[in-house]
Formats: sequence, C-alpha cells, structure tokens
Amino acid sequence: MNENDVGEILAEICEAAAVLILPLWRSGLEVQTKADESPVTVADQRGEALILEHLARRFPGVPVISEEDASEFGTPDAIGPRFFLVDPVDGTKAFVRGDPNFTVNIALIQDGRPVAGAVCAPPTGETWFTQAGVAMKRTAGGPAAPVRVRPWPKGAAVALVSHTMKPETTQKLAEEYGFDVPEPMDSSIKFCRIAEGSADIYPRHGPTMEWDIAAGHAVLEAAGGTVLTLEGQAFAYGKAGEGFRNGWFVARGG
Repeated sequence: MNENDVGEILAEICEAAAVLILPLWRSGLEVQTKADESPVTVADQRGEALILEHLARRFPGVPVISEEDASEFGTPDAIGPRFFLVDPVDGTKAFVRGDPNFTVNIALIQDGRPVAGAVCAPPTGETWFTQAGVAMKRTAGGPAAPVRVRPWPKGAAVALVSHTMKPETTQKLAEEYGFDVPEPMDSSIKFCRIAEGSADIYPRHGPTMEWDIAAGHAVLEAAGGTVLTLEGQAFAYGKAGEGFRNGWFVARGG
C-alpha cells in the first residue's frame, strides 16, 4: 500500500464512523461515567468497534491504541514503532451537551511522529486528512481540496481555547502568545480550523491523551503548521511508560 494513500483511507473510515454516530447525537442517549470521571456513550463504543474492524481489515497486524479500549483495559506497557491512535468521539462532553464541535480521529504513528491522519466532524460533514504530505479537506463526500495555514494576522490573531478556561487564564495566555481574539472550542477540530486558516494558535496548558490530538497534529503539520512542546521541541507519540499521556503543547499556524 502506498503510504501517501493512508490518510485518505483513514478519512473514509472516519466518515463511516460518523454516519453511525451522528443519529445518536441529540438523541437523549444514556451517558455513563468512566473510571477517570469522563463521560462515555454508546456512540463512543459503536464508533470505536467500527473503526477497529475497518483498521484490522485494511491494515492487518498494525497495533491500535484506542480511547475506550484503553479506558476499560488499560494501555500496553510497550508499543512498537508503528501503530494507530484512535479517538472515536473526541469532545464527548460537547456531544452530550448537543454542541457540534466533536470529532472522529484516526492517526498513524511511525517512530514517534504522526505520519498520516484524518479528522471528521459529523455534524458538519467536514473531513480533513493528510495526502502525500499535504492537508486536504472535503465536505459530505464532495471533492477534496488542499488547505493551508494562514500567515499570523497582526492585531487579529485568533486563539482556540477550552470552553472551561477561566478569563484570567485566557488573558495570561494572550499576553504570553500575543493573540487578540480567544474563541472557545471543543475537540481536535481546533487543529483543523488552524490548518485551514480560520484560526492561528491553540495553546494547551493542560492534560490531553495521545489519541486526542495525533490526527489533528498530522493534519496541521501537513498544512504547514506546527505542534511543539512549550520549550519548542518536537512533540512525541508512543509514550507507553506514561500511559500515552501528553505534556503541554502549542499548536500554531503560519
């Protein structure tokens, strides 16, 4: 299989999961609480089952670390150089609230880097994916077109921040990173909005898991952006020793 095609295959799998998940949105489905106090719904579980089945068929033998499986059975103590990271519903809290900013995410990791990825937003039918080193976007099965980050717009830079961020924290980050307009948004769609040039920065001074961000990271990097540690170092994946938990990071456009 041509490595350049992986992102598009992942996009197709994300879109298939989105078709399954979307009818459950705003349907009043039951919400359970996981051991870490985060919510889980039947949408997460069904979406994950479908994705795992497709990945096993299309990429036999490549291991998968996926959110719901990890929360139920734990993560492995070690992982090889090549594996998938899956989050069937990133932004479950938004999904439960009836907000549209939730996504389906799949990334392929090779030697600690996200080399291919796809992110689908079921409510809008938007899908972003990597293809031959470029970031592509399509809407509801339409034709795909390349997307690129925009240059930093002096005086009008948009930062995407967590919904729960306190105003004083936002102010502190604005001073640190020089952005002008904070916009609250859930899920990995933040990476994609920066990738397509409708926002500029996403500073994350808080916890995330590898499966939350890997697909968005792949898309943003292919669009000309960066995801780096606060010290400006490359952001690594496959941190089995830390249970696949991330440190803080900054995602930026141009």
